[in-house]
Amino acid sequence: DYLYYVKAMPEISDYDYDLLMRQLRELEEKNPDLITPESPTQRIGDKPAEGFERVRHSVAMLSIDNTYNLNDLREFHQRVLKGLGTGKVDYVVDPKIDGVAVSIRYENGIFTRAVSRGDGEVGDDITQNIKTIKTIPLQLSGSGFPEILEVRGEVYWPRKGFAEYNRKREEAGEQKLANPRNATAGTLKQLDSRIAAERGLAFYCHGFGEVRPLPTDSHFELAGKVEDWGVPANPHMLKINNFDELIGIIEAWNEKRAELEYQTDGMVIKVDSFSLREELGFTARSPRWCIAYKYEAEQAVTKLENVRWQVGKLGTLTPVADLEPVWIAGTTVSHASLHNIEQIRKLDLRIGDTVVIEKAGEIIPQVVSVSKDNPRGTMEISQPAECPVCGGEVKQDEDGVAIRCLNANCPAQFKEKLRFFASRDMMDIDGLGPAIIEQLVDNKTVCEYADLYKLTQANLSSLERMGKKSAENLIKAIEASKSRDLPHFIAALNIPNVGLTTAEILAKEFKSIDALTEAGVEQLENLPDIGPIVAKSVYDYFNNPINIETIKHLKEEGVNMQLTGENLPEAKQIFAGQTLVVTGTLQHYSRSEIESLIKKLGGRAASSVSAKTDFLIAGANPGSKVKKAEEAGVKIISEQKFIEMLK
Repeated sequence: DYLYYVKAMPEISDYDYDLLMRQLRELEEKNPDLITPESPTQRIGDKPAEGFERVRHSVAMLSIDNTYNLNDLREFHQRVLKGLGTGKVDYVVDPKIDGVAVSIRYENGIFTRAVSRGDGEVGDDITQNIKTIKTIPLQLSGSGFPEILEVRGEVYWPRKGFAEYNRKREEAGEQKLANPRNATAGTLKQLDSRIAAERGLAFYCHGFGEVRPLPTDSHFELAGKVEDWGVPANPHMLKINNFDELIGIIEAWNEKRAELEYQTDGMVIKVDSFSLREELGFTARSPRWCIAYKYEAEQAVTKLENVRWQVGKLGTLTPVADLEPVWIAGTTVSHASLHNIEQIRKLDLRIGDTVVIEKAGEIIPQVVSVSKDNPRGTMEISQPAECPVCGGEVKQDEDGVAIRCLNANCPAQFKEKLRFFASRDMMDIDGLGPAIIEQLVDNKTVCEYADLYKLTQANLSSLERMGKKSAENLIKAIEASKSRDLPHFIAALNIPNVGLTTAEILAKEFKSIDALTEAGVEQLENLPDIGPIVAKSVYDYFNNPINIETIKHLKEEGVNMQLTGENLPEAKQIFAGQTLVVTGTLQHYSRSEIESLIKKLGGRAASSVSAKTDFLIAGANPGSKVKKAEEAGVKIISEQKFIEMLK
């Protein structure tokens, strides 16, 4: 695990690893009295915790003084020298990770407890959630580690993983998480460790609590030892004995920090020697031997050229600023979020203004102010009187700031709904992309979901960039989508506040759309994880005459509206230790459904064929993966053969 998750240097294949893990599980099933807390099988709890125990830190986790000013940093350095009565001191410096601080305790090399920072004196026992982070060892490697070792550091959500998670939420019709830091904090507060396990959090050690006995007086050296014992320490940590060099490193990182896998808003500077830290001591709230230099949020000045109103799948009109292109935080920005009409009024924005933009959390560009050093623009930005696409009536929410198009037949809304309906985690209609949808809706070939199932090759062949083969494949994909299971169908309907997780709860309870349609609000509210708002959304949707007609027409086209694939918690692990790849268009499963099933049955669902692949499941029009499988000697099976194997 250490070589794979921390060093990214696996010494055995995934197949061999899976066999070892399977062997371990079998041994533990036969000898349950030998299961130890540090076993790799014990990373995820089998049921949610009832609550978090409060734990007092053995060494307080104090806050750190901040500064945005290099002169203040020089004054800190002078205070340190004066306090120690010396002219020189060694520092360690590393990027300040914008994550969640935790303290992890090892006793005789065994992971025993993880505690959140809390108020610095007392925190929550979040052991089960922290154990799911696979970069954190449950047992230290090597030898020579202290009897008691508390490593302290930051749990964070790597940028790429966070972006991918948000993409899937958006496709599922769920609200995106605001930023990695808040999302990480929310994850660690979950009582069900399985939620933390699926989110791919990571950890870096940057400090220490109780260490007994202390093997070295140097923070930098102890961090190196901790790495040898298997705990990941921040690889960008440096030891510096020249203050001017320290300043240079801080200034250089202001340019490089956008390249890191985590968000950072500054650098942390600590005296390296533990004994010198004791001499310097603490103020009432922070150490005298440590300080954080924080960078100003990266901003840029540019011109506001226009404001466009985009129409979402729920009819929400969102203002987007069109900007004169400007470079900021590693990318060229031409557009920025304005959130809503209230934000425009608050900023007193006008077309032609010179505006200041910054990346919120270094991710989303947004306009933060109007530059007062330049002439003001002349064109005021008013609230839309009608939908910019269909010209329909618009109205502001009574209890909010959102402006919505009230026309249920607005083509802009329908295009977004259709994209969502066809997306991979919904009905999974491969080949029905934005350009095709645009043409089908604009030429009125598709005016409701059911029209998709009436398309012919003649309809499609007349579209731009649509060849005969592409048309054939799309028709097959549309036909295959008729057999998607009920949860995916419910989620694809784009019911407000209902994503795939909620759809699975509804499908499991009611088994069919007909039964769900008859459900009352009170009955819906009594379901697990379904509150009053979601219950009312579901009830309102299935009691709207337009939606009733939509479902009726889809049923007439043969779209499945029954629960066909129950969960398989007790399923035999028939693919344990095996890697399967899926290619082509399937008749009975969407891509996400069959990959999920493979995982439930113990297998690994890979995206590409290699010598490690055990089976290639080939649907219609499989493409180049079949050739690669033949060259690699991989067994190729049909979807029907796969189904027979399940039986």
